[in-house]
Amino acid sequence: MADQRASAEPYRTRFEAAVESVDGHGVTLSESYFYAESGGQPADRGTIDGVAVTDVRIEGGRTVHSLAERPDVSPDETVLCEVDGAFRTYCMRSHTASHVLYGAARGLLSDLGYGGFDIGERKVRIDFETSTEVDDDTLLELERRANLAVWEDRPVRWETVSVEEARAREEVAFNTKTEEGVFGEEEGVRIVTVGPSDEDGEPWDVAACGGTHVERTVEIGPIAVLGRENPGEGLTRVELAVGPMAIEHRDVVSEAALTSARELGVRVEDLPERVSDLVADVEGLEAETRTLSERLIDARLDARDPVEIDGERWLVAPVDADGDALAARARTMAGERAEAVVLVSGENPVNLTVATTGDVDAGDVVAGVTAEFGGGGGGGPEFAQGGGIAASPEEIEAFLRG
Repeated sequence: MADQRASAEPYRTRFEAAVESVDGHGVTLSESYFYAESGGQPADRGTIDGVAVTDVRIEGGRTVHSLAERPDVSPDETVLCEVDGAFRTYCMRSHTASHVLYGAARGLLSDLGYGGFDIGERKVRIDFETSTEVDDDTLLELERRANLAVWEDRPVRWETVSVEEARAREEVAFNTKTEEGVFGEEEGVRIVTVGPSDEDGEPWDVAACGGTHVERTVEIGPIAVLGRENPGEGLTRVELAVGPMAIEHRDVVSEAALTSARELGVRVEDLPERVSDLVADVEGLEAETRTLSERLIDARLDARDPVEIDGERWLVAPVDADGDALAARARTMAGERAEAVVLVSGENPVNLTVATTGDVDAGDVVAGVTAEFGGGGGGGPEFAQGGGIAASPEEIEAFLRG
């Protein structure tokens, strides 16, 4: 594998090198401090001889730099190369932040393992293999522990050890999904250690990794955990923002909290209790609304008498209520007030709810009405619903009477 010099000297962003070959827009150099895309970390950006570098990849053991245009350089010519310092720094912070978060997870998540990693333009994702359910409290604790490790200004170092030594060390985390760049020359393994906060302490995290890193955790800046997803069984994906992006995220969250607190007339720290009270109030109002809706339906139904159609009692009535309430009342009335209950809601077009004892096929009723007046719907012998029907309750009843 090509030597990722950027990983060994991540702070070096300006260098000169001899051109080895030029193939279209692709250039190889005698040595390069551009990081080639690997292990979830994107390729460096920058320029070679003033031409923008659009991608860096390892192909056939060589580092190939893709340029925005065909370069005017020849083999053996010495060129000035400049790595985009801001983007390199972002990647260094982000990659080290992922190690810090994994270190925080070591004390919180059971059966912990790496499931994947990626640095995006504004956020970083880490996939944890774990049997622990990662809830909101766990996310907050992960963020708290990670930021504490940043604040403690722990040293970060990297070294290459033998494969046997790396595999024998139980504390070393291997990301089996993104181990590109880990195995270096003579099959050594590159180990990155986020060290202890003092000489007698335990390392925060130790992992096989080929990426670029900062030398001290304090260089990461703030870490903000953005949320979680479940990309697959046994995996929990945690997204985080680092540095300036973390500050922006916290600004948005703080503004939302302050605005909400102001609107509700409480302090920010009292928001959870106030929201719980409001939820309880809403649930109470919804229950009251359901009760009133049921009473209204009953009043409408009591005001109408069943009619006989083909030897069966039918109750056809206009009722304004939501679909769940209509379904519940129609099912209850079927058999009590009539063998077939047909409730019509809304205005032209209307919705239809049909419940029967089974002697009349509810699905056939909906199918017949929609065939006559338009709309659609369906259901079984004892319950069916339809919608988009261009007819009034009186027209529907007249149609059903034949």
